Amino acid sequence: MNDTYFMREALKEARKAFELDEVPIGAVIVANDMLIGRGHNLTERLNDVTAHAEMQAFTAAANTLGAKYLTDCTLYVTVEPCVMCAGAAYWTQITRIVWGTDDEKRGFSKIGNSLLHPKTTTTKGVLEEECKELMLRFFKGKR
Repeated sequence: MNDTYFMREALKEARKAFELDEVPIGAVIVANDMLIGRGHNLTERLNDVTAHAEMQAFTAAANTLGAKYLTDCTLYVTVEPCVMCAGAAYWTQITRIVWGTDDEKRGFSKIGNSLLHPKTTTTKGVLEEECKELMLRFFKGKR
């Protein structure tokens, strides 16, 4: 398995959000090449501003593992995490975060990588065009 494969899984989740008229962001969490958690934005459906794709995936993965820490796990998310999700990633102690397209307005990297756990590494730009295109198509339909 590789980053492209798992980002395609995150894109499947993002398309679910798109179909629900949610901002189309999807996330999956992987441990030992096994998908252990998935999620997509549900903020509108749940009337919960914290129901981001990453938060849904963190909860699913923690439930799968029966533990709150996600050490030795990788988060794949179609759009760069926001500050809230980066903070949650810190508390999970996730080992790695991989995202597709940057979020120039609300992405955590505008503030800096200090929001992440010191042992967390990042990779960006995996399937960037596909991830970006889905977001552009969603917001084009809103304007």
